[in-house]
Amino acid sequence: MNDLLERLRLRGRGWRMTSQRRVVAETLAGEHVHLTADEVHARAVRRLPEISRATVYSTLGELVLLGEVLEVSAQGRVKRYDPNAHDSHHHLVCSGCGLIRDVHPTGDPMAELPAEERFGFTVSSAEVIYRGLCPSCAAGPPPAGTSGA
Repeated sequence: MNDLLERLRLRGRGWRMTSQRRVVAETLAGEHVHLTADEVHARAVRRLPEISRATVYSTLGELVLLGEVLEVSAQGRVKRYDPNAHDSHHHLVCSGCGLIRDVHPTGDPMAELPAEERFGFTVSSAEVIYRGLCPSCAAGPPPAGTSGA
């Protein structure tokens, strides 16, 4: 079962589940899903050809406002949408291709910020982004004359 669809059904927030909204939610199903709005649209069109790009953008915005989807921005890259909004996690981002993976490190990032570095703020959350190269990017381009596939 798609966790996002199940959460939307159970919450009873008066959010009408149209066929377009259902397709967007179903497109976001799975682990380590961090799709751009255009990727969501491209996948949704395969299932519901008449769905518009505007409807996808609008639905994603509504899901973010409802707190059911996270909007992830990775340093100058296009926004991505993460349906894993209710499981505390951080992100591992490839500096080469932009691949994003959910990670669950041990330790409390809130406890790691010393009081003197809080400047009087009442800190309520922390977002940690680990950056590096995924195995494909770290391996570099394929040697000249090979297909790379």
